[in-house]
Amino acid sequence: MIEIGKFNTLQIARKTGVGLYLTDGVTDVLLPNKYVPENYLIEDEIEVFVYLDHEERPVATTLEPYIYLNEFSLLRVNHVNKFGAFMDWGLEKDLFVPFKEQARPMEEGKRYLIYMYKDDQTNRLVGSSKLNQFLDNKNITVENGEEVDLIVSHISDVGINVIINEKHKGLLYKNEVFEDLRTGDRIVGFIKNVRPDGKIDVSRQPLGLVRIDASAQKIVDELKASRGFLRLHDNSTPEDIKTILQMSKKTFKKAIGTLYKQKMIEIKPDGIYLVK
Repeated sequence: MIEIGKFNTLQIARKTGVGLYLTDGVTDVLLPNKYVPENYLIEDEIEVFVYLDHEERPVATTLEPYIYLNEFSLLRVNHVNKFGAFMDWGLEKDLFVPFKEQARPMEEGKRYLIYMYKDDQTNRLVGSSKLNQFLDNKNITVENGEEVDLIVSHISDVGINVIINEKHKGLLYKNEVFEDLRTGDRIVGFIKNVRPDGKIDVSRQPLGLVRIDASAQKIVDELKASRGFLRLHDNSTPEDIKTILQMSKKTFKKAIGTLYKQKMIEIKPDGIYLVK
C-alpha cells in the first residue's frame, strides 16, 4: 500500500509523455518527468516520496521534504490567505496549516514548529502548531536515566519545553542549561524524572554527574558574557582570577575541573572556552 507523506519503494510500471508511472502492485502513482532518473529500466525499483498535488492527486517526487507524516519540523510561512497559512516544506506544493490548527496567528516569513498529520476525511496532509494534541504523557515510554532525542518546542519563564522522542513533552530547567537553545533545535538529553502526574523533567547531562556549585555557575555566566572565552587557566595568577571572578585560585581550579568533567568547557593554553 502506497503511504502518503512517506518515502515508498515502488516499481517502475510504464513510461508516458508526462513521466513514469510507479506501482506497488495495486495502485499506480505518477513520477513527473522532472524527477525521472537518467538511467532506468521498466520494473526497476525506485524510492520516492508521495504526497498530493494541487489537484489532490497522489504524486511522487525524488525530492526530500523537510517534514514527514506524523513528525515535527520547524518550517517557514510562504504566505497567508483567508483559509490559513502555507508552509515551505521543500516541495512544489506548500503544506497547509488552517487557522483552527494555529496555536497563534501565523505571519508570513516567520518560522513555526509544525506537526504534519493526515486528515482522515480528506486524505490531505495538514500541518498544525497546536502540538500538545499530538503528544502523550499518559502512556510514558521512557525511563529515568534514559538517553532521548529532544526537539525544543518553546521557551517559558520556568524553562525550555521539549518534545521527547517525538512522543512526549518535557521540561529542561533554565538553571541547568548552559547553552543558547531555540525553537526547533534538535538535541540529545537524558530523562531526569518521570513524575506520577506524567510530567517529565529532562537534563542535558547524564544522571549521576555532580551538579555545579555557585562558583562553577559564576564561571559559566562570565563565559556567556564574554562570548564563550575567558583568558584564565591553571597558570593564571591568583590576582588575575580574583580580579575577573572574585574567587580564590583554589576555588577556581575546583570549579573548572567540575565543568570540564561535565564537558561544559574546554581548557586550552590560552584560556577556557564554553562548549556550545
